[in-house]
Amino acid sequence: MDADLGMADLPERRGPDLHDVLAGRAAAVEAVDESGPVDLLPCGRTLAGARASDPRALRAALSAVEAEYGRVVVDCPAGLGRDSGAALAAADACLLVTTAERAAVADALRTRELARALDAGLVGVVVDFAEETGPLRGRFGAPATALPESEAVRRATRHGLPVGEVAPESVVAERLEEVAALVQRSTRSV
Repeated sequence: MDADLGMADLPERRGPDLHDVLAGRAAAVEAVDESGPVDLLPCGRTLAGARASDPRALRAALSAVEAEYGRVVVDCPAGLGRDSGAALAAADACLLVTTAERAAVADALRTRELARALDAGLVGVVVDFAEETGPLRGRFGAPATALPESEAVRRATRHGLPVGEVAPESVVAERLEEVAALVQRSTRSV
């Protein structure tokens, strides 16, 4: 589920989207697109759609999708805005994604505090475009995994496929498998 109401970044698909769901124009399950390699509830990309959306309806939408599909991964917006808070309040667990740049780390630390305040447990941190987590290890109070820049990621993105499908033996695919296992272990009892 792409829950970034103002700047969606997951692929757009035809049909109703999260803006429609949060504006009461569509049911959450009806808006899930099953045509790609991953079932996706996309978010619209218009200012009018963002304005019409009520982030307070996100928890109900998430619950409906979870009841139909099982576990749901929500791509949340960065920052501490209303839509970030709504997504974190509806979440059982949180996986932060950041880069090692000072400003990005500061934002991620603030998001961690919001996640804690909203009882969305932090299961880990992914440091994008990094060879190692280095000085970030331990700063978040959760395991950190570095994802290096990779041609495999660029190829997977171009083709709209998971990295593990495009380059299953790559370092990035292996590390993403580790992150997935961490999330599964951390949320098993949820």
